[in-house]
Amino acid sequence: MGNGDRRGPGGPSSPSGIELVGLGVYLAAVVVVPLIAGLRIDAAFNSGPLGLGLGLILGIVAGFAGVYVRFRRYL
Repeated sequence: MGNGDRRGPGGPSSPSGIELVGLGVYLAAVVVVPLIAGLRIDAAFNSGPLGLGLGLILGIVAGFAGVYVRFRRYL
């Protein structure tokens, strides 16, 4: 058994390094993609920071939801 195989009665006690790296990539993508889409919508419709704000809010909400779904077994 290696360090990453520590398991309690309910399953793994903490996420592995690979899971944490995946989480970082996921959070970066889920925030940046809607943010860029919002900027493009602002440029296309000349709508000021409205698209940027909506994209940022959408990305943050999606990020929190994704982190909760992926890591609720560790809570």
